[in-house]
Order: sequence, then structure tokens, then C-alpha cells
Amino acid sequence: MKSPAIHGGSVLTLARAAHCLALGPALCLTVCLTLCLTLCPALCAAAAQPAQQTPPPQKADSILILKKDHVMELLAGGKVIRTYKVALGQGGLAPKEHEGDGRTPEGHYVIDARYAESHYHKALHVSYPNADDRKRAARLGVSPGGAIMIHGLPNGQEWVGAAHRLYDWTLGCIAVTDQEIDEIWNLVPVGTPVEIRP
Repeated sequence: MKSPAIHGGSVLTLARAAHCLALGPALCLTVCLTLCLTLCPALCAAAAQPAQQTPPPQKADSILILKKDHVMELLAGGKVIRTYKVALGQGGLAPKEHEGDGRTPEGHYVIDARYAESHYHKALHVSYPNADDRKRAARLGVSPGGAIMIHGLPNGQEWVGAAHRLYDWTLGCIAVTDQEIDEIWNLVPVGTPVEIRP
């Protein structure tokens, strides 16, 4: 079976190249040069093609946390681009009322700071308390608390991994694995709105 090399309508076969040595050095040289001229432009053109580059990941423009479902969604343009299972505050699923109640707040906030070094493997600070939270705490005569974050696992405990989701263990924060917070860190800039629903 012949294997043709096609260029400009002319066909050069491997059989011709194989028999060229029997036809003399001059003819053999001619065949070899022809093959080179035929194949080299195609090979050079292929080598000149730019490598396919993976587009950068799409940044999130909002975050939605559904407490009852223990789910956090990153959205861009109204579409969910990432979904994570999360652990929440150890004080139960009711909305946060005061400092030390161990509950995760509910309402509208923003990511207002990023901490590469903290007690946890990276953390995004949520702007709790908002105006409504302060008013509610004032009515109750208590401090609303603060320091609510989306964070990874405690330093040195990354080995726990996804098992941390077996129960709600935080002081009111939203917790994910270290690998997940690394991804979230790259997708969520300061100023990203956060909505926390029951």
C-alpha cells in the first residue's frame, strides 16, 4: 500500500523514494530535495502555530449561601460557576443575634478583606454586621459581634478534608476545605456581594 505525500496536486510516494537509490545518486538527490521542499513548509507552518492557551477562570461577581442546604454558590452574570458544600456556625441555623452565639448571620454583605495568613488556611472577611444587624442588636441590648469569614480549615488540620462537613463546627463562619478556599481565593475579589439566606 502506497503512502502518498500530496503537495500542489503532485503525488510523491514512499515507493519512489525507496527505489531512488537504485536509479543513481543524482536522481536520488533530486527525489530527496523534492521531498524536503514538499514537507518542510507544512512542518514549519505547524510549528509556527501558537499553542492553545487555557482561558483564565471567570471571576465571581456575587456569592449566595443557602444555610439550610449547607451550600455556597459563586455566580457570574447570574449563572452559577462553582458550588461548594460548607460547614456553618455551631450555634444552629437560626440567624445570628449577638456576639458569641455561634450562629451564621443572614442578610446582604460584601467581601471587604482578604487574609492570606490567619488561624485558618486563607480567609475572606464578610462585612457583618450591616445596619440591620446593628439595629437588631441595639434593640436587644447586646453586641452584634463580628469576624464572620469564609475560610478554610484550621492551620495544620488540612488532612481533615471534606470530613469537616459532617457537622457544623465554626463560631459563625462559613467553612470549606483548604483546596476549595484556594480556588475561591482566586475567583472572589474584594467588593464581591454576599447574600446569606436561611
